[in-house]
Amino acid sequence: MATIYVDSAKSGPYQRHLLRENYRQDGKVRHRTIANLSSCSEQEIRAIKLALRHKDNLDALISASTDVKAQQGPSVGALWLVYDIARELGITSALGSSRQGKLAMWQVIARVLDQGSRLSAVRLAGSHAACDILHLDSFNEDDLYANLAWLTEHQQRIEDKLFASLKSKGAVESGFYLYDVTSSYLEGTDNQLAAFGYNRDGKRGKRQIVIGLLCNGTGRPVSIEVFRGNTQDPATVASQVKKVVQRLGGGPVTFVGDRGMIKSSQIESLVQQGMHDITAITKPQIEALLADGTLHMGLFDQELAEVSSNDGPRYILRRNPIRAADMAASRKAKLEKLRAEVDRLNIYLQEHAKANIEKAVARIKARCERLRISLWVGIKSQDRVISLAVHQEDQAEIQRLDGCYVLKTDLTAQEADAKAIDNRYKDLTLVEQAFRTSKTVELEMRPVHVRLEASTRGHALVVMLAYRIVQELALRWKAIDATVQEGIDELKMLCTMQIMIGGQPKSHGVPTPTAKAVRLLEAARVTMPRALPNRGVRVATRKKLPTRRTTR
Repeated sequence: MATIYVDSAKSGPYQRHLLRENYRQDGKVRHRTIANLSSCSEQEIRAIKLALRHKDNLDALISASTDVKAQQGPSVGALWLVYDIARELGITSALGSSRQGKLAMWQVIARVLDQGSRLSAVRLAGSHAACDILHLDSFNEDDLYANLAWLTEHQQRIEDKLFASLKSKGAVESGFYLYDVTSSYLEGTDNQLAAFGYNRDGKRGKRQIVIGLLCNGTGRPVSIEVFRGNTQDPATVASQVKKVVQRLGGGPVTFVGDRGMIKSSQIESLVQQGMHDITAITKPQIEALLADGTLHMGLFDQELAEVSSNDGPRYILRRNPIRAADMAASRKAKLEKLRAEVDRLNIYLQEHAKANIEKAVARIKARCERLRISLWVGIKSQDRVISLAVHQEDQAEIQRLDGCYVLKTDLTAQEADAKAIDNRYKDLTLVEQAFRTSKTVELEMRPVHVRLEASTRGHALVVMLAYRIVQELALRWKAIDATVQEGIDELKMLCTMQIMIGGQPKSHGVPTPTAKAVRLLEAARVTMPRALPNRGVRVATRKKLPTRRTTR
């Protein structure tokens, strides 16, 4: 088959253009010059090249005045931003280039762009250039549900690759690992991991799942695990120790966990594995150490105190004055609230002679118990008048440890001084921030729209990967007066310009972003492409919205 093309060459100030033909004869490639176009202008040469390049659509080009149209294409700004950040963080590489890896990448991107179910993720792909950027073929919500199981099956490999990427960039903080757990309540009852347990969300009567998040010393998540809803916090530690030893180890390792998380059995397990720990002790444990003389109250007057012995753990002590003031203000507010209720009841008792005084007193006592101030507030009644009595000595005894905390570690002073121990424990707030963002702010881990155990674990992994991207964007946009969600919403408005020839989409051009979008992209160190391929892939959900929907 012959190919006709323009052969251009430049020699010094001279430019020549030849219209040539390549063809095959007797098994050899031959060349033939059809015409010398050197006398043509540059505009004419470009027109000829354009015509040859689009000769298959020449009829459409000839009728361009009526058949070529430009229309708004799918959204591209936020999608490209998140995809580019994911590539830089090593998430795309960890997920892989298979179809399942690409579907998983879309689930992560969709979680950042617009939280929801797998059904909503498919609908979102229809309004964003997901298939064009990720090189995906058509998919529906069933494919995404199956992809959650694939994520669970390959979770260890994905997490290990992400950790290796962090390590290669020097983002592993000298063997420190931060670990904490949270719970997420469920609206339904059919989730295979659902159970009643200690609900941190304050949702009584709701089944839940328990989620453990392991981060490196800088607060970057490296692993997530879902447990049954009735799993106790300390029971989740063993699997984390196993991860660190078998998959993420290398060099001295120190586990940092909150009070009640790392107890004696967990500490013993860490010691057996040659690991260290940093944790806080409970208030009863502090009181026991004060009683036996190991600690004394004067130490809390120092900015940061330390008590250690040759054969025992080191204790790092301090009092947080802000926390102490908050606790005092909280007690005062509770007392004022109880007094206001007593005043209302006393007025009612005076106006209603038949009102039962015993029931009124029982009501105030129950309210006092709920406010947790009954240990230092007394309640009595005389002549149908209820009164409160504040026991000053009891109140002083309760508030003497306000704002006080004691850290315990087996690290020596040579391995980490008191300030370093205190700072590492404070870093647990990074895990708490991850939970807040993942559960209620940008990512909305709940409601959990899945039922199977594998799907639940896959959903949690998607949220962890999405949080890693949000975390990075928050860091890069720190100097910009905008939240991550506001920045995402701004870039969602950047859409492609779709060129239609003969009613068919041919290409996606990316227009110049607005000044605000440019600032966001520059701060994120992301460069938009000038054009995208148009693969012409359409995605659609199998489940349609009900035709008869309420409008209220």
